[in-house]
Amino acid sequence: MTSPQNLQLEANSTLADIQTYIAEMVKQRGFDQHTLDDNFIMLTEEVGELAKALRPVRGVSVADDSKMTEVEHEVADVLWMLVCVCNKLDIDLNLALRSKEQKNMHRTWR
Repeated sequence: MTSPQNLQLEANSTLADIQTYIAEMVKQRGFDQHTLDDNFIMLTEEVGELAKALRPVRGVSVADDSKMTEVEHEVADVLWMLVCVCNKLDIDLNLALRSKEQKNMHRTWR
């Protein structure tokens, strides 16, 4: 990645790079005063928007006046807000995912 002023996501960005990028963009865009509660509420809102965007993909009709966005953008919004929650809690998402997968390796799934 580059300096904070020219920060951008590269094609080969790691999850840690993404988490750092989002933390910096939150500051640059003036959203760094949002609380954990604010971020969690926004995360749940974004999950709802993703659910709505998935309706036509599943063949469910929606009102013509409903504002539908691309599923990819809603997925990105969900990831963004999840990272914001993790950043507020000082959770390294990469380590959390790896730790949880280690635990899952010892679970019986069916």
